[in-house]
Order: sequence, then structure tokens, then C-alpha cells
Amino acid sequence: TKTTLALLHDLDSANTYEVRLKLTREALIVQKQDVICVGGGHHCGNHRTVTLRRQPVGGLGLSIKGGAEHSVPVVISRIFKHQAADQTGMLFVGDAVLQVNGINVEHATHEEVVHLLRNAGDEVTITVQYLSQAPSFLKLPLGSPGSPSNHSSEASSPLFDSGLHLNGHSSHLALSPPSSPIAKEPKYEKRWLDALSVPLSMARISRHKAGAEKLRLDAFEVLALDGARTGTLQFCTAQDGADWLQMVSGNISHLMLQNMKMANKCCSPCDQVVHMGWVNERLQGADSSQTFRSKFLALKGSSAYVFGTPPVSTSDWVRAERIYNLCEVLFQVHKFWLTDDCWLQANLYLGLHNLDFEDQRPYCFSITAGHGKSHFFNVDLGSELVMWEKSFQKATFMEVQRTGSKTYTCSWQGEALCFTVDFTLGFTCFDSKTKNVLWRFKFSQLKGSSDDGKNRIKLLFQNLDSKQIEMKELEFQDLTAVLHCIHSFIAAKVASVDPKFMDSQSIARKY
Repeated sequence: TKTTLALLHDLDSANTYEVRLKLTREALIVQKQDVICVGGGHHCGNHRTVTLRRQPVGGLGLSIKGGAEHSVPVVISRIFKHQAADQTGMLFVGDAVLQVNGINVEHATHEEVVHLLRNAGDEVTITVQYLSQAPSFLKLPLGSPGSPSNHSSEASSPLFDSGLHLNGHSSHLALSPPSSPIAKEPKYEKRWLDALSVPLSMARISRHKAGAEKLRLDAFEVLALDGARTGTLQFCTAQDGADWLQMVSGNISHLMLQNMKMANKCCSPCDQVVHMGWVNERLQGADSSQTFRSKFLALKGSSAYVFGTPPVSTSDWVRAERIYNLCEVLFQVHKFWLTDDCWLQANLYLGLHNLDFEDQRPYCFSITAGHGKSHFFNVDLGSELVMWEKSFQKATFMEVQRTGSKTYTCSWQGEALCFTVDFTLGFTCFDSKTKNVLWRFKFSQLKGSSDDGKNRIKLLFQNLDSKQIEMKELEFQDLTAVLHCIHSFIAAKVASVDPKFMDSQSIARKY
């Protein structure tokens, strides 16, 4: 279990306040500070009424911030050690002042509350309630420009501390010493209490603010499968944010791996889940506007699945939004973020599709399937992009070796033919009716290719005997699927001969 302090931005209240995060293996818990009754007296409510005796030296022993002019309550911003407020044991930094000597000050200005407290006499009774979601500006440091030390005693600013630890305006100089807490009175403590627990199983992380393309370096949000969300968590430094991002992401990945293992227990050896996780898909609107929507991508058996929500049972796999055969899918890394001002643009497959993406999201990749159907995704971490690239290669190579060969119908000069890509034999073309083999070449004999971008392709093979180049021209219903299949089989063949070759070609893993 790890803990840290962070700032939480609440979208509902548009307020930012301090929280403590507690990370366990299975959940990220958001804790808020509160004052609770720990003993003495009867049951204690949220409100506390405390009587202070002003001291000759030290006054009330507290400072306040806030005021109605800024639409925030007046809160105790500092309590001075061994002085009146501290000796009660019932007041805490962060307490909102509700009443002063029976006068309601919930909607009073800062100056009005200061005036009441300074002129309330030797005994001041205040009613307070701890404000766990104190606005962040109330936590400005003491001694900032504009603090009371820079102003006359009659002027005060709600953004800075107004000290009530001096003698004030009391007319009495000789006062009795402050009373000690009575044993029978309630005892209070300020503690961190669990406010929200976000389960990390199937959870996702977002580093992008809604409607914005720029990545937040020191902030992120965790969203659970059940709809719970932390809100935007901001850290003191970019390094703190990066460390916690890695830890939370690591726990999510560990739980995702457990879910994959559970799913694979119900699947046959040839239908195992290789990888799955959340991605953001770019959607193109009718007005050319771009939006991103969370999708759940999975590589299982022979297929790549695109879901709106994750599959949590065996029957859920049939409700995927899209299912593509892995042998006919092309995976491309398009953008990889190296530093603040350095982006790596990558077009890994020439001659097929040169996509031009102008968005500023890092760690981008696409998958293109038959008939030119494309999905453009991005993830929030470079490690996620590396994992997707590696997993697509692994899943595709496994499927190529399981399948062994793929056959497509085609035509040449009006004749109906069959074209087979075989992991062992290479390329074979035969008559669809007579089954007679017209020609056959190994993968190593393929020396070049070109296509018209529609349905025709020219394959250039080198004859092993004559060393001459032979051109074979074919026409396919779905040329894209055939090109991807050829690419998958050749890549799998090269990887089987030299496993290190594919690692050397990996853009994401290289950087």
C-alpha cells in the first residue's frame, strides 16, 4: 500500500482541494480529511461549538481566510501552538466558521468576521464545521504579498491570513488563564477518511482533459468499469505524477493479466487471449470535427475485437462492435512521443496507406483491415504502445502458424483462379475448376510488387533457374485483405528464421 497527497479537481463544484491517495493492489482510494469525535461526551454531530478565552499575549491564537465576497466560507487557516485555540483541542485548520457569539456568519464577508472576532470581548463562542473540500486558494502560504502584515489593522484580504493571535481590541488587560479541556467534553481528531474507492480491475487511465488534445504531464484521472471515477488528480511535480501514473497503470495491467488468465481457462488452446486493454479511438464527425471515444481492444485466437465495453463473460465476445481476422489486419505505429518538443512520425508500410494525422495526442497507432476499414487509436503511455505493437506481432504470427495458409479467389484475363499464401510453400496460383497449379514461387523469390490501389496487383518473381523476373498480374475482390495477408505471412516467416529481426524493426520498442 502506497500513499501520497494530491489535489483533486471536482467537476461538479469546480473546486480544487487536497486529498490523500491510497493505492492497493485492487483499488485506488481517495481519502478526504475530516474532524471526528474520538471520545468523551455524547454523540457528536458535524458542528462544534467552542468557547475561547482571549489571552493577554496571543489573543485568540488563530488566523482566518476566505469570505462571502469570494463565494467561499471563512475558514481557520492557522492555529498557533500553546495559545487559546490550540488549548481547546476542538479547533482545527480547515474549520469553517459558522457563528460568532450566536451571530450567523456563513454569508459574511471576511472583514465582517474579522471585526466580530476582534471585538467580541474576552470570551468568544464560535461554532465551526470542518471543511474537507476547502478551496485551494485558502491554502496560500503565510506572509504572501497582501497579508495583514502589509496592511493596516483595519484592512484585511480574504485571500490571505488575517491574524487573530494578537491582543486584538479587547478593553481588558488582565485576563484569567485559558481553561484546559474538560475530561467529559468530546475529544476530536483530524483524520484521513476513505471517501471513494475506485476498483482497478478493467479500469482505465485518462491523461487528457475533456475537449482538449494536449497531454497533462502532472495530472490524470482513473475511471472504473462500474462508472466510478476519481476526478482529475494533480500532483506537486511532473515526476510525482509520472511515478503514480506508472504505479496505478502497473496495478491495472496486473489485474488485466489476471482477467486474461481467467478468460483463457474457458478457451481452447487455439483461441487464447493474447492481449486486451483500453484505447482511445478517433472518430470523424460529419462536420470534419474529431472526437475520441474509449474502446476496448482485444486480441484473441484468430481475431482482433473492438468493443464498446469490456467482455466480462464468455458470451460477451459475440457482441463486439468489430471483429477482424488477424492475418488480414495491418498494425501501424504513427506517432511516438519522445520529449516535449520531439515527435517521431512513423509510416511503417509503404505503398498502402499514408495517413496524415494532425492531432497532438502521443502514442498513436492504427489498424487497417479488409476493404480499407481503418481504426485510429491512441494510448496514454509509451509502455502501452510498446505492448500493443508487440502483442499484435505475437498474435498475428501465432495465427499464421496455426492457419498455415490462406486462399483467395481472383481472376486473370477473365479466368477464375485461386491464389494461396502458404507458410511453407510460399505463393501458389491454380485453376479454381481443374485445381491445376499454374505457378508457384517461394517467399524469397518475391522481388517486388505494385498495385493500382483498387483491385489489381502485379507480383514480380525471380525464376531460380533463369534468374529472370516474371510478372504475375492478378485481380482481387478485396485487394487490401490480400496485401495484409502477404505482409503477415512474410513477416512471420522472417521472424521464424531470425526472431531478433522484428525487434530491430520495432519503432516503439526501439525508443
